[in-house]
Amino acid sequence: MDAPVFHLFVYGSLRQGFQNPVFDYIKKHFTFVADGKVKGLLYDMGEYPAAVPSTVNGHIIGELYEAKSEDDFYWAISQLDDYEGLHPEEGEASLYYRDKALIFHNGGSTTAWLYWYSGAVQGKPVIESGDVLEYFHLKNRR
Repeated sequence: MDAPVFHLFVYGSLRQGFQNPVFDYIKKHFTFVADGKVKGLLYDMGEYPAAVPSTVNGHIIGELYEAKSEDDFYWAISQLDDYEGLHPEEGEASLYYRDKALIFHNGGSTTAWLYWYSGAVQGKPVIESGDVLEYFHLKNRR
């Protein structure tokens, strides 16, 4: 049986630099571990980024957190699941799903939960740097 995972990796609007009010759940219930990256591709969907797992050389830049306690993890992750739309209304599709992935940080790796995009990304621009914070900052300066 797999050991429970109490780490969370965020790459988009839940990162510190976005000042999203939902980040308060992370700040209150998780401790920052390190900046990190995960194998995958990041797409610009217009209003938000979309991460999809990939075995190619692409990496998505983000932040790794560890829950302050098991209770904190389960309560906060349920709030984040709601925010990411994992439980849509009947007849609607969920745009994201939560799954475990290997996060690379500080010369090592840790398994963490993250939210992958489940919709279509065809025709959307790839965020080549893998860093949505940097990408949107540069995009908004144009």
